[in-house]
Amino acid sequence: MRVILLEKVKGLGEAGAVVEVAAGHARNLLFPRGLAQEATADNLAKREAQLVREARQAERLRHEARDAATRLQGREVRVQAKAGASGRLFGSITAADVAAAVERQLGVSVDRRRIDLTEPLKTLGAHGVTVHLHGELAAQITVRIELA
Repeated sequence: MRVILLEKVKGLGEAGAVVEVAAGHARNLLFPRGLAQEATADNLAKREAQLVREARQAERLRHEARDAATRLQGREVRVQAKAGASGRLFGSITAADVAAAVERQLGVSVDRRRIDLTEPLKTLGAHGVTVHLHGELAAQITVRIELA
């Protein structure tokens, strides 16, 4: 029996794959658990339409990421914080603070988890930061921490 896998199934394949399995395996295990559906002409057509929609969505996301990368690359974001006489901050600037500053100052929405800080920023001055946008696409920005 031919089935379309709805999820990854160990030993059979990835989600979306059309595989041949025993009819009993499909009826007793795959169908009741929602892991697969029968590979009818209608279901195969729906699968193809879904693949086309996903490809368009992925291309749209790549295009938006390229736009964001060109708008961010080499730009500077200023963040104000309180610091002691030695230039060490009383707190720290986190990825969430950087994401908020980027959105406020540059108009680009960035998820804080996509900002690469090895550790929070704790000193005044300029710090280079990498913002990962999509896959391997990233932009370098400068975060300048100023005295509030």
